[in-house]
Amino acid sequence: MRVFVAEAVGTMLLVLLGDGVVAGVLLSKSKAEKSGWIVITTGWALAVAMAVYAVGRISGAHLNPAVTLGLAAVGKFPWGETPVYILAQMVGAFLGAALVWLAYLAHWEQTPSEDLKLAVFSTAPAIRRTAANLVTEIVGTSVLVFGVLALGANKAPNDTGLTPLLVGFLVWSIGLSLGGSTGYAINPARDLGPRIAHALLPIAGKGPSDWGYSWIPVVGPVVGGVIGAVAYVGLFGA
Repeated sequence: MRVFVAEAVGTMLLVLLGDGVVAGVLLSKSKAEKSGWIVITTGWALAVAMAVYAVGRISGAHLNPAVTLGLAAVGKFPWGETPVYILAQMVGAFLGAALVWLAYLAHWEQTPSEDLKLAVFSTAPAIRRTAANLVTEIVGTSVLVFGVLALGANKAPNDTGLTPLLVGFLVWSIGLSLGGSTGYAINPARDLGPRIAHALLPIAGKGPSDWGYSWIPVVGPVVGGVIGAVAYVGLFGA
């Protein structure tokens, strides 16, 4: 239960701060409105770092089913514990999204665009092409899991407590370099949990939750996470 709570709280914090920065940039009459992609990618990077610092010592701070499944695929995490981790991540992501809705409660009715409201909660492609969007998510998540394993293998930052911050930098780099095409979900829980929240919460003036696209930020990261883990272990060993 302690591990379940840690993963749920960590993912909740991740989504609260990550979707929160998106809300600040996109919603009308926010003080951060239109501050741009650099602000969004920076906010997400810091969200990841803070969430990993918060619960890393308890659960390892996967906070992402793609990380959990990637580690399990190469024998670095027990398969029997993966359902508990993934359920906790989904619960945390939903709760984090609900808190973003509450934090920006006065702004939903002031924002006319249904697309912008959905974008606070979940990703969408800049150009909607199924194969290309799927490949983008696979590549981005492969880099994420490969990088997480590489950082974890370095003794010096682990000893000094810098690894969570470096993981944040990794996510920042992915967002800046690879995020422009699909919004870099690179995490099934981060996209699906808030998308469910968007569908269920009484958000003023919301539109549909774009379920037709929703499988891509789930399948792409899962495939990419396994590829990234297998590539790292295959190249450099355990």
